[in-house]
Amino acid sequence: MPRSVNAVASRARRKRILKQAKGFYGKRKNVYTVAKNVLEKGLQYRYVGRKLKKREYRSLWIARINAGVRAEGLTYSVFMDKLTKKGITLDRKMLADLAMNEPETFKLLVASVK
Repeated sequence: MPRSVNAVASRARRKRILKQAKGFYGKRKNVYTVAKNVLEKGLQYRYVGRKLKKREYRSLWIARINAGVRAEGLTYSVFMDKLTKKGITLDRKMLADLAMNEPETFKLLVASVK
């Protein structure tokens, strides 16, 4: 009895990998074994990158809030503490947006907290 290899599925699997590797340079785009390894690593980087993006944005927001607050004579930690004590529940993203795009409104917020 002849050996069954299911060439249709094997070819489809390889085509899927090579299609995802489109745009890579050199052997990375057209040699299956190389493309598979590079693609796996790229998918790992993509997953990790989604987690890092959240960290980086949070630190950016904190830096922007800190810069806006220091102009008013406070520090970031004191400002955040006073916000929570006052019961103001604006998140860091919104506070950073106010500090960057609407400094007058942000100054009023800082003044209300002081």
